[in-house]
Amino acid sequence: MPRAKLDKIDRRILRELQADGRMTNVDLAERVGLSAPPCLRRVRALEEGGVIKGYHADLAPAALGYNIVVFAQVGLSSQADADLRRFMDLVENWPQVRECHMLAGETDFLLKVVAEDWESYETFLTKQLTTAPNVSHVKSALAIRTAKHLPGVPVDEV
Repeated sequence: MPRAKLDKIDRRILRELQADGRMTNVDLAERVGLSAPPCLRRVRALEEGGVIKGYHADLAPAALGYNIVVFAQVGLSSQADADLRRFMDLVENWPQVRECHMLAGETDFLLKVVAEDWESYETFLTKQLTTAPNVSHVKSALAIRTAKHLPGVPVDEV
């Protein structure tokens, strides 16, 4: 995707919405120094241009019973394009996998997995992940504490 051409106001809009996607258009317009109608037009243009992909709530995993996060490094037996696609399609059906990144190097995929407890992760690991077609090995790393969690990307005014 080509890099979007954004001016200073577009970048302010993005920074503000990334920090608080629930603010009203009137509040957003005030923060970026516009009146409401042109601010809304800019937001819509950013959405239609694919710069803003969507909006979501940032949920507290522990409040919903997900007490652990595990990063699973997955190696596949074959890295043929069709095999990679089959694995990614399979991952789409595992709700506990919250992120899936294809990597260059020794590990083929890095999965971020949430689970209620270690036993439920172990069940996922032994009944779904390691038994999946083409999976040759998995290394699991239990997250002890999250020191930083920022959604999105840094948005500078440049």
